[in-house]
Amino acid sequence: MGFRKIIIRESAAESIAAISWFLEGEGLPATAEKFTDDAYDFISKLGDERKRYRKCQDPERNLMGYKCIPYKKKYTVVFIELETEIIICEFILSKKIYW
Repeated sequence: MGFRKIIIRESAAESIAAISWFLEGEGLPATAEKFTDDAYDFISKLGDERKRYRKCQDPERNLMGYKCIPYKKKYTVVFIELETEIIICEFILSKKIYW
């Protein structure tokens, strides 16, 4: 079983960090750390070569060729899927994507 290289853009990493800082600011440092670890573990599993993903249903992201996958029903990971790598472009609230 092979894995594609995962590249996380700075904007996606900043989004994950912002959510983590919010949780930590609410007095939940253990939850913030667990969220960050779980998010990056989920993203790393996207690199499985056996899987292919569908395009986003959001018209703007679909036109750009982005693919979307939900994370914990509340967030969406937006990425570009290539043969040898996955480029994570956005990690956003699912409410911000208008279908």
